Amino acid sequence: MWELLTATQNYAFAIALGLMLVIALLEGTALMLGAGISEFLEAMLPDLDADIDLDVDLDTDVDLDVDAPDPSGSVFTELLGWLHIGRLPLLIVLVIFLTTFGLVGLIMQSMVRGTVGFYLPGWIAVVPAMILSLPLVRLFGGGLAAIMPSDETEAVSEASFIGRIAVITLGAASIGSPAEAKLTDQYGHTHYVMVEPDTESARFEQGTAVLLTEQQGAVFRGIVSSNAALTADA
Repeated sequence: MWELLTATQNYAFAIALGLMLVIALLEGTALMLGAGISEFLEAMLPDLDADIDLDVDLDTDVDLDVDAPDPSGSVFTELLGWLHIGRLPLLIVLVIFLTTFGLVGLIMQSMVRGTVGFYLPGWIAVVPAMILSLPLVRLFGGGLAAIMPSDETEAVSEASFIGRIAVITLGAASIGSPAEAKLTDQYGHTHYVMVEPDTESARFEQGTAVLLTEQQGAVFRGIVSSNAALTADA
């Protein structure tokens, strides 16, 4: 096992598992201090880089003049929803991915060596490991979302989120680069959604209260909330 973990061809998988263990350790320490890991990591994480052009225009009661979406980003937008990003906090999805990617890669390399007598080069091995890990992320993420407390996974229509306040919790949002935000629905339950501004010049930093104005695919668009009462309710 030690040889498998320390082989240069398997560094990517060993590092993925190591990062997962570090996150788990930090989370445990943070919880003992009465906080969550996101509060410690958000300031250190870079902006979420997801080149997303949105493709679904849902009817809402908010009348906004926005540019027509470019359908070229539809595949990536659908991938966000397919991986349960929005149903689960982004950090949880990351932990599931690191775990499955690392384990799949090591198991695959072990089988290859047992068959042909050597490991695949690392840059080749990461490709099938990545492809095989994504369905597992969806599988385990869906299972986790189903058993999480009801305030995280209450089955309400996402269309009802329009007009509500969401607070940016992870990253910074700009056009084409959505960030994770947390909102409370009409039943008092918490949901995590991906949010970006509705104008090119706007940017939502961590802690910004955003009024959701429309949904396009797996991503919501919004404007900075100027209503102190609504912001307080969020």
